[in-house]
Order: sequence, then structure tokens, then C-alpha cells
Amino acid sequence: MKGEKMGAGSKKRVLSGMQSSGRLHLGNFHGALENWVKLQDEYECYYFIADWHALTTLYNEPGKVREYTQEVATDFLACGVDPERSCLFVQSKVLQHAELNVLLSMITPIPWLERVPSYKDKKNELSAKDLTSIGFLGYPVLQSADIAIYRADFVPVGEDQLPHLELTREIVRRFNHLYGEVLVEPKEIVTKSAVLPGLDGRKMSKSYDNAVFLGDADELVRKKFMQAVTDPQRQRRTDPGRPEVCNIHAYHKLYTDNARLAEIEQDCRSAKIGCVDCKKELIERFFERFGEIRERRQELAAHPEQVTEILAQGAVQAEQAAEATMRIVREAVKL
Repeated sequence: MKGEKMGAGSKKRVLSGMQSSGRLHLGNFHGALENWVKLQDEYECYYFIADWHALTTLYNEPGKVREYTQEVATDFLACGVDPERSCLFVQSKVLQHAELNVLLSMITPIPWLERVPSYKDKKNELSAKDLTSIGFLGYPVLQSADIAIYRADFVPVGEDQLPHLELTREIVRRFNHLYGEVLVEPKEIVTKSAVLPGLDGRKMSKSYDNAVFLGDADELVRKKFMQAVTDPQRQRRTDPGRPEVCNIHAYHKLYTDNARLAEIEQDCRSAKIGCVDCKKELIERFFERFGEIRERRQELAAHPEQVTEILAQGAVQAEQAAEATMRIVREAVKL
């Protein structure tokens, strides 16, 4: 049974998701979403919006989770997730995720969860919020259920997420050891992307309020980039700059062609170009890169019923695949 796919074609299956704990920003796009779109050409892709995971930190603001779920789905579609080639759905609409999560939680030792690197990192990042819940500690188990329920062959991850996927493999191996070769042990597709700092130099994060969001209005995008931190040692226009420590230059490396990028680096070091002019040029390059995506997003946002219908259709497809897995799992666990 291991590796068997229910209703799948010849393509290998990929599974990934993002929390609806906020709107998506450029870090989400370059760190994951951009790669998801490319994977559609080669794999059978299941992409979901993890609203249950969002509740681990927004448990007291469920209305926001619903709002962000619609926003994230709109971003997915605007950026190129194609419902004709991928199954796009909301996690909570497929209850089998929760059923498998319960069964996997029965066999997962607590020390396995406490050693996950991001557990303490997230608690420190959101220190003002009470994160002592079972849901927060156990979110890697639900994450494992999200993957295993679709018998995914691959999961696209950044290098910092590899410990999460290894934990999923450990849970799957333990389950298969106890109940037979039922679940598929997923492999990684490592997403190599440029490190994109936030506007203040820290990691781009919704909680740090230092992000450019995919749905930001044009004027807000301009304002954010113009206020971004640059080289802290460059106090005057005539001071030479250091592109390697400048946030704006990190964005130029993504949106500006190599020839012009080399000129900007040289002009910055010689103080031929100032930070204001450098930011203005970046803004032009940004709108060139994201023009079509932003137009599609505006169209989708104007017709939210289209997004809702796509998610509903995706949930039907996802539930069929998930239930096929659960029939085997229930038999294996003698339920």
C-alpha cells in the first residue's frame, strides 16, 4: 500500500500550505509562493490555506483568520496558483486533517515537539501572547497530518524548515512501525531563494510590521520603500555607501538586471547616487515585476465569490483524496 495514490496520475504529488495569520508579503512570495507556481508544471500539486494553524496564535481573533484566509487565497491565485493544475483549498474544510492529527498525536512523544527549533523562536517572537496551549505545542503533529493525509511524495521547504519535515518523517516512520506500511514518508524539495530582509533590516515578518504586502496599495508601497532603512553609516548624500548592508540593495538584486545592478553598486560606493534616488529606481523596478500580479489581484478582490467557488471545488477534490487515505488508516488502527 505504501506509495499508492488514489486517483492520481503519473506525476508525483507535492503538498504545501501557508497559515492565514496575516496577509502575504514579499518574503512569502520569494520564499515559497514563487516556487509553488513553477512546481505546477512538473507535479500534481495540493496547496492549502492553514486556518487551523493560524488559530494557534490568533485563537482569540477568529474573525481575522477568516478575513486573512480570503486574502491569502486571493494572493495565491494572483501569483499564479492555477486551479486547473493544482488543488487549492482551506484546511478546515477537510475534516480528515483533524482525524489523522488525533491518531498521530497518540504516538508522538512530547520531547519530539519541544525540540523543534521554531517552537522557542515563535514563542520569543510573540512573547506578548499566551502560547502555552496544546495546539501551539502540537502544531507539528497537525502539520504532519496535513502532509500524510495526501500521501505526498514531496514537500517544498526552505532550509530552515527541514527540521519540521524530518519530524514528519519520524512520525510517519513510527506510525508505519506500529500499524504497517500505511503512510508515505515525504521527501523535501529545498527552495533556494534570496534572503529578503524587512524594511527595518530584520527578517520580514507580519509581527515586526516591516513588510511590503502583495496587496498593498501603490502609494503605500512607495511610502514603505521610501522610509526603509538603508546603510546606517551613510548619514549624508556625499558619504560613500555599502550596498552589501543596505536593505534597498537586497531588493535591487531581485528586481534589477545585472548590468544596471553593477552600476548601482559602483555609484553607491562612490556616492554618485543617493539613497533617495536609489529607492525611487527600486520602486519602478518593483512595479514592473509585480504589475500583472497586482492587476490580477485587484480583479480577484473585486469578485470574491470567484475565489470562494475555487476554494469550494478544491475542498471537494482534497476531501476525496484525504478520505481515501483515512479508510486505509482506520483499518490499520483497527477503528
